[in-house]
Amino acid sequence: MNLEDQVNTISSRKDFVVFVRALSDSLRSSPNDWENTDLEGFLDALAGWVKDMDGYFKNLGESPPQTPDWKLVGQMLLAARIYE
Repeated sequence: MNLEDQVNTISSRKDFVVFVRALSDSLRSSPNDWENTDLEGFLDALAGWVKDMDGYFKNLGESPPQTPDWKLVGQMLLAARIYE
């Protein structure tokens, strides 16, 4: 299962842990798929995406979540992989 599909299956802390490990494996095995391969760039991208995430959800026709859950945290991490 690719990361984009996997993030959508997160419904528990256990699922989130499995996803974070898959994200880590992806960075090791396919760093060219990542825009932000160092911690500083990743964290900057994470902050930027969270700041701008209302637009992401509006583009999907959804309301931005008011309370984060495990899936949303996974979406944040996945987005930080490539967000500029």
